Amino acid sequence: MSNDFLSRRKFFSRGGSVIAASTMLPLGASEGDTRPQEHEMNEGDDYYSKLNLRPFINAAGTYTYLTASIMPPEVRADVNRAALSPVNLIDLQKAAGEYLAKKLHCEAALVSDGAASAMTLSTAACITRGRQRAIVNVPSDMCDLPNEVLIQKAHRYEYDHAIRCCGVKMVEVETLEDYDRAFNPRTAMAHFFNAAQGGQISREDWVGIAHKHGVPASNDAAADVPPKSRLWEYTQMGFDLVQFSGGKGLRGPQNSGLLLGRKDLVEAAAMNNNPYSDTVGRGMKVSKEQIIGLVAAVDWFLDQGETEMRGEFQKRAELIAAAVEKIPSVKAQIFVPPVANNVPHLLITYDMTRLKISAKDVQAELLQGTPSIALNPATGSENGGLMKGVVPGPNGIVVGVWMMQPGEDSIVARRLHEVLSKAGVA
Repeated sequence: MSNDFLSRRKFFSRGGSVIAASTMLPLGASEGDTRPQEHEMNEGDDYYSKLNLRPFINAAGTYTYLTASIMPPEVRADVNRAALSPVNLIDLQKAAGEYLAKKLHCEAALVSDGAASAMTLSTAACITRGRQRAIVNVPSDMCDLPNEVLIQKAHRYEYDHAIRCCGVKMVEVETLEDYDRAFNPRTAMAHFFNAAQGGQISREDWVGIAHKHGVPASNDAAADVPPKSRLWEYTQMGFDLVQFSGGKGLRGPQNSGLLLGRKDLVEAAAMNNNPYSDTVGRGMKVSKEQIIGLVAAVDWFLDQGETEMRGEFQKRAELIAAAVEKIPSVKAQIFVPPVANNVPHLLITYDMTRLKISAKDVQAELLQGTPSIALNPATGSENGGLMKGVVPGPNGIVVGVWMMQPGEDSIVARRLHEVLSKAGVA
């Protein structure tokens, strides 16, 4: 792609000026000084207080509207260090992608602006295949471009828009025969929702039939780590493009995502991405802090012991269960969702004739209390969402333990005990 296709904000060419700019030392630093500068070491102002916001204990999970995960201290330190110096963004993306691809056992990788952005870029890649004219035409001029994406009817979901914004039509299929017949010259991509609870077509068959027709297969696995093996399981299964969130189980920046897969398609996705102008991904900016943050988070995540992590989550759930089960009629069950959020969670149920409070009211009281505690949004619902087989109902409280900070499990246990005990019939 020519330099004319780059951002209009061309303060530097891609030559020596960029190199000079990217190697300048922060003020006060000497060459070879790798220590954080003094202004980077302070804790900063409390802008939540300035903005009259109340932070809460996250007993819910990695939900976007709850700002997902908290980056580990090591990752935050790496982000802070990267923030001190500019580098060329295209060079950074390329180097980060090559590094991640080796770590995650795939042909290529790209850091995106969240998993939804990775889905958009995947779709654009399959439509345009790196052709500059096609890149410019998406999504308004699709007359000579493939403009259909196949999906199982049971896999339709609220993230379809990340695909449809490329100007494509979603074509629903149900049986394997439907799927095989649906391919035609307009088919750009076959998309699979990894955590879907329905659908007749397996992952393996989805990939096999797509490849039979020469069409790339995509898999949205946004919330589906841990375990670590999921990061390479689906590309090794044959999916050409796989999307993960960077701010969920990986504990990277919330607005980061991973696109993994076939080298030619990931390269085509990058050409539809920022900082290139006149592309569907131009507004999906990733900063140097996002990129380094996600690379550092992947390293951190791969270094963690899975048995130890799960053991810690199990202990937190058991501590809370032990506290609430002292209350008459209360039962607590630890469960692990099979795909998305595949870590121990706690389901608390009780007899509402003995405890005169609904699960939704418990949820509201904890959120409004001090400290504020956010319970899993499945609490009190007739639909467990991605938690397959779990239907909490009006007397069901769901506690997500894996995003709690050390010691917060004891606070959640105490507050749940207080609220439920107070609701008991005298």
